[in-house]
Amino acid sequence: MKNTLISHDYLDISPEVAEALANKRPVVALESTIISHGMPYPQNVQTALDVEQKIRDNGAVPATIAIIKGRMKAGLTREEIELLGKEGHKVAKVSRRDLPFIVAAGKQGATTVASTMIIAEMAGIHVFATGGIGGVHRGAEHTFDISADLQELARTNVAVICAGAKSILDLGLTTEYLETHGVPLIGYQTPTLPAFFCRTSPFSVSIQLDAPAEIARAMATKWQAGLEGGMVIANPIPAEYAVPEDKINAAIERAVRESVEQGVQGKDSTPFLLARVAELTGGDSLTANIQLVFNNAKLAAQIACCYQKEAA
Repeated sequence: MKNTLISHDYLDISPEVAEALANKRPVVALESTIISHGMPYPQNVQTALDVEQKIRDNGAVPATIAIIKGRMKAGLTREEIELLGKEGHKVAKVSRRDLPFIVAAGKQGATTVASTMIIAEMAGIHVFATGGIGGVHRGAEHTFDISADLQELARTNVAVICAGAKSILDLGLTTEYLETHGVPLIGYQTPTLPAFFCRTSPFSVSIQLDAPAEIARAMATKWQAGLEGGMVIANPIPAEYAVPEDKINAAIERAVRESVEQGVQGKDSTPFLLARVAELTGGDSLTANIQLVFNNAKLAAQIACCYQKEAA
């Protein structure tokens, strides 16, 4: 079976998550980059705990994923979440390419969408809630800066519930990349791709589905038919927390310009841009970020509950 040896040797599943999986109860994976690199302490820790509670309130078990002392973890203790929050940017940001080195060195690692998907699949978790996926960066036709999240979505059997792609990205090229690699882009009650802080964008989704049960049925059908790879469920931010499009676009354009001037590249780009946009919007984008994660966690728990019935 795929990844059996890796799972056995390097992966720790928390007692709560292990019990849920053994008893075929719904589980939702959560990433940890948002804790260490997404927002300041102690807001990051409180948000992580609140997101876990949101999942429990909607009938599923949360499994926050990270690397602690070289061990891949599916399900963290409060102390481990606190550690990641306090250490912040000192914790390595870990994608697929980084995983073996952080594990081998016995270090801490905060998982991106890509590495969270990998560890979730190892653990047997197929539903994952995050803020927004990575994608094709603006100017990628010159830099070739494309997030590993997109390639992971093409190969790993995990459904990612998000508020679309981060609006600091080139959304048009991101949707084209997903289409090329056969990744379904599902709009939850929307025909257009949400733009993270905004509810809409000029770009269409692959298909609109309006109920968690419909999404769960599509997931089960896809994987039972042997069609490998994940899918994106794009869930618009609640209207009351959306940031006006002109305000967010102005902040993003300025942040992107500053990142070029300062030579910020690679995996440092997203944390820099999100932090700068938060400053330029007077904190509005950070509030929006937290609320859209809560919204995604709720939908993910609902989908996980329905998927458990479909996969039984």
